Amino acid sequence: MSSRIEQIIEEIEEYVDSCKYQPLSSTKIVVNKEELEEMLRELRLKTPDEIKRYQKIISNKDAILADAQAKADSLIAEAQKKTQEMVSQHEVMQQAYAQANETISNANKQAQSILDSATTDANNIRMSAIAYTDDMLDNLSQIMGNTLSDAGEKYKVFISSLQSCYEVVNRNRSELAPQGMPQQAPVADELELAMEEDDE
Repeated sequence: MSSRIEQIIEEIEEYVDSCKYQPLSSTKIVVNKEELEEMLRELRLKTPDEIKRYQKIISNKDAILADAQAKADSLIAEAQKKTQEMVSQHEVMQQAYAQANETISNANKQAQSILDSATTDANNIRMSAIAYTDDMLDNLSQIMGNTLSDAGEKYKVFISSLQSCYEVVNRNRSELAPQGMPQQAPVADELELAMEEDDE
């Protein structure tokens, strides 16, 4: 079952695929800013919950190890109990010691095997959760990067178009106005100057 974040990413991809191309372009599209921002806002809200869920999965490692330790302790206790029962019989003392040592050795081997298996399982769960979270954040990063890039390109195209229209208007005015009339600075220069003043 896919997470809500995966569903939102798929919705964003489907939305981008469904957008119309700009006139005379096969790469640039026209997006509805409000719709895209709404999907990104939901994605931003869901991300902490998804990360908490995977942190909970990772924390299960401690529970797995604790359960394995309990089983190991139980096996050792059972082996020690059998040892005490066997050594209490005087006539089979030597045999009891040998069997006790073998039983304890086998119990220790089984306990170690359980601990090793539990550690491996817990580490696999942890690595899978981390890898999935990293992949999810990588997809989100790519989507946001592409969105920022597209927005920057559209802004440049808009300014270029506005500058061109502005120059046409000024040329027309120059042709109509008397000679020696002062010329206005290009829009792009004024915008750059205004942006520099804001940065300061």
